[in-house]
Amino acid sequence: MGNGELYIPPLPTAEITLNQTLFMSQHPSLKAAGGGVVVKRNVLKRFERVALLKKRGQWKDGDRVQGLRKTKADV
Repeated sequence: MGNGELYIPPLPTAEITLNQTLFMSQHPSLKAAGGGVVVKRNVLKRFERVALLKKRGQWKDGDRVQGLRKTKADV
C-alpha cells in the first residue's frame, strides 16, 4: 500500500432472506381509505366527454374533438 496504490475496502455482503421485503413501506396516511374502494373520478377522458355530450344532445357529428367544452360527470 505504500507505493501509491489506492486502498479500496471490500464491500459488505448482504444476503436477502425470504422473510425480507425488497420494497419500501408506505406511510399509513397514503394508503387508500376503505381498503381500495374505487371512487368516482373528477376528470373525464376525451372519449368519455364526447359520449356524455352525445347523451346530453350537445354533440353534433363533425364537431371537433379538440377544445371540448367543460363537462361535469353525471352523478
